[in-house]
Amino acid sequence: MTSWIVLQLADSAFPTGGFAHSGGLEAHVQAGELASLETYCREYLDQLARGSLPLAATVHDDPTRLAEVDAFARATLWNHVAARASRAQGRALLDVAARSFDVAKPTGIEGHLAPAFGYVTRALGVERDEALATFLHLGLRGLLSAAVRLGCAGPSEAQSLHLHLHSALAAALARGRALGLADVAQPSPLSELIQGTHDRLYSRLFQS
Repeated sequence: MTSWIVLQLADSAFPTGGFAHSGGLEAHVQAGELASLETYCREYLDQLARGSLPLAATVHDDPTRLAEVDAFARATLWNHVAARASRAQGRALLDVAARSFDVAKPTGIEGHLAPAFGYVTRALGVERDEALATFLHLGLRGLLSAAVRLGCAGPSEAQSLHLHLHSALAAALARGRALGLADVAQPSPLSELIQGTHDRLYSRLFQS
């Protein structure tokens, strides 16, 4: 059974600022490089599985490694737009967890999202696979919400696509749950490059 705390973390009212970010989708749309929203979502999930889940899983397994994994995130997130978004959301998560759930707030770290998520979910007693599945769900939910606001899909279409991508979520979880820090990779370098142009867009709805 899904724990109540997971439902709370996954609720759109949980204030981590995730909806302020498009995961690079806005830059792709303005560059004319969005061939298919479904394809973009699948690539995004693959990136989360290979580039983020190992960090969240490592800290969930051993919270004492938070500073180490946070430093690893700082070193491997070379895209300044993605790194800024990771810090903003991770710090917001740590702040809310401290204020609302009395989770000890770590000091001396940048506060990147994936390791912060592993730290908070472990502190709240969320099981490992449930925590990783929630991380993937939140990533896809935020991306589809951005797609609706950018006019790439209607609300009903986005929900239909989310359902259609349940198998992709399961595959991403199966792939990412067994990976360690040595396995972290960027499977979509072109998407990373396009996202890096976000700050130069003439007009923007999102921060990333």
